Amino acid sequence: MTSRDRLRIAIQKSGRLSDPARELLDRAGLSFRESRDRLFCYGESLAIDLLLVRDDDIPGLIADGVCDLGVVGRNVLDEQALERRANGGGEAFVELRKLGFGRCRLSVAVPQDWTWRGPADLAGKRIATSYPFLLGDWLRRQGVDAEVVVLSGSVEIAPRLGKAEAICDLVSSGATLVANQLREVEIIHESEAVLAAPATPFVDERAALAQLLLRRLDGSLKVRGSKLIMFQAPRAALSDLLGLLPDAEPPTIMRLDGREDEVALQAVCRSEITWQRLEDMKRAGARGLLVLPVEQMLA
Repeated sequence: MTSRDRLRIAIQKSGRLSDPARELLDRAGLSFRESRDRLFCYGESLAIDLLLVRDDDIPGLIADGVCDLGVVGRNVLDEQALERRANGGGEAFVELRKLGFGRCRLSVAVPQDWTWRGPADLAGKRIATSYPFLLGDWLRRQGVDAEVVVLSGSVEIAPRLGKAEAICDLVSSGATLVANQLREVEIIHESEAVLAAPATPFVDERAALAQLLLRRLDGSLKVRGSKLIMFQAPRAALSDLLGLLPDAEPPTIMRLDGREDEVALQAVCRSEITWQRLEDMKRAGARGLLVLPVEQMLA
């Protein structure tokens, strides 16, 4: 693997993973200067650069050593891992972190007027998909012999065009299936955005940069959706109030200056703090309730 002193991260240039990936890197303190071709962004805050590419290209760029890390859908990563294995290749990339966005599923869908009894109904049928290796792996595990029809896009219209009897495609809300008179019958793969890296770790200056980035990402991912709640209350009400804190870290409790019977409390809550919860806490004795978003937390 080529030695160099700057880390390269590949993300989707445009699409559903692009903006969340940029936001995640921004929360990790990374800033970039974009080039004229808008395909390469030079890292200004750290020696970490950004490549903006098609998501399907990211696993190959990692395998070839062109980039060191990549934000990519697990569906793409696993599809290409199965393809490499089928072609006699070894493990070229690994999943380092689940990133918690871009969630979807790869599902089998059939026309709405089908009577679906189970995977055996697909025997002898044509199934259109852009994920032939994930679908083929699932069919083998189900013991079903079906024809896989590979399409690069517009999979959902294959049954209406007479190219297939069923499809296997990514599903998010399911609205596209409904619009094409299809219904989801089997989920074969769950996906979300992941951070991927080469199977063979790099050992030069990039290793320290990668560890620094992972620490920052972990600090951001750990508190995603969390809130910091602060309030004052009588010490006698603490037991009831602690029972009302949703999914909270151990709180910090401090005695108010000059008031032995009064305390100030702050805690990080990982679940949503609703207005109803705040009103319940106020009735239990809390006052001066303040709720703030948590952006980062470094353990």
